Amino acid sequence: MKNLIYKIAISAGAQKVWEIMLAPDTYQEWVNAAWPGSFYEGRWAEGENLRFIGKDGSGTLALLESYKPYTYISARHIAILQSGGIEDRESDIAKGWIGTTENYMFKDESGVTMLTVELIINPEWEKMFNEGWPKALARLKEICETGS
Repeated sequence: MKNLIYKIAISAGAQKVWEIMLAPDTYQEWVNAAWPGSFYEGRWAEGENLRFIGKDGSGTLALLESYKPYTYISARHIAILQSGGIEDRESDIAKGWIGTTENYMFKDESGVTMLTVELIINPEWEKMFNEGWPKALARLKEICETGS
């Protein structure tokens, strides 16, 4: 597994960044900067499962292992989703994805939020994340700071 870290300073309080990052409409807006057509289904709460779905209907299923409002989220991927939402835990692709973790840390420093995204992934996904996360975080920053 490989550890990737992405950081961005956003001129907005942690609560605002958190709410914009997770609200369904604004989530789609910032994540689509990197992964067009992506959205999620489910509830952001500890112990809940979230479905992260792409424009073709495939995606991933993650368990929220930790959810501390305005400070920290940790999600562990437990399956991939085939088109139509069918959960896959057995294919080689699924086995290479299961266990991927995403951690989000929000640190408010006098109205500027340092957002850190830490991923623990199979190295084969590194290029996709290195290309996507900087674009997605730049768009999140833009939405948080300008409202558009």
